[in-house]
Amino acid sequence: MRDVKLITPSFAVGRTIPLLPSVKGLRVLLSLRRRGEEIMSCQRVFLNRAIAWVALPSLALFLAVVPALAQTSNSDYILLVGSGFLCDSGDSSACPAVVKSADGASYELSGAGTLAPQRKLVTAAGTYTQKSSGGDVLETGVWVASELVSFDSYGIAPGALMREGRALGPPQFGPMRMGMFSGPMAAGGRAVFRIRLLPALGLAKNATLQVNCALGKVPDEHPTEGIRLAFEGPGAEFDEEISGRALFLLTRPGASAAAKAPAPKVDTNPAPTEVQQ
Repeated sequence: MRDVKLITPSFAVGRTIPLLPSVKGLRVLLSLRRRGEEIMSCQRVFLNRAIAWVALPSLALFLAVVPALAQTSNSDYILLVGSGFLCDSGDSSACPAVVKSADGASYELSGAGTLAPQRKLVTAAGTYTQKSSGGDVLETGVWVASELVSFDSYGIAPGALMREGRALGPPQFGPMRMGMFSGPMAAGGRAVFRIRLLPALGLAKNATLQVNCALGKVPDEHPTEGIRLAFEGPGAEFDEEISGRALFLLTRPGASAAAKAPAPKVDTNPAPTEVQQ
């Protein structure tokens, strides 16, 4: 490093002070900066791979066991959102479910779970990707349902699974086999959940997720199948359903039918009986 003489009132003549760092020093600083950026990039890649290696296989296993769990628990419905056999139709728009905001930004969601509307119980999880209006990936992570806010049933639609050639539930053996009616049946409805989004990087966020399956007696105000997403606090609302399949599967049709069956009428004015003399 080269020194130079500088004469000032506060320094004696001939006192030396160093100049700015040399070119070699600047190169070292730039190298350290690049190294820091590489470390941050490696951390980001590691977290993304952690989602791919840990979260996604876990969710795949969850999807595989959801029907069995639903039939052995007190849950009334299986929920599929852009996942499971919905993705086997050959239609690329079926999975994942996509929703956009007014400025063109979007969220892509996939997931599955079970719910019991009467008891306001839900167990559901999935993955999500946030994209800018230009299609750039801004965030990836997993979401977990924390509360079932409401569920409006549109009724069952048995023909929906028949059209797809699906037979759900454990295999039935013997002469009393009843086909798909012995297992879950497709049903329409609209469910509203509170969910928590856990990104690979950054802070968790809370949001309200609406899932609409347009089967059965669909109301005029909710004709489109898909999802909507609204975040707590300030932020964009994602309320334009773009694509994606959603389905509810009623796991106990017999119990549901019995619950909805009208009670037998009781004659409060019975006809008088004749008295023999």
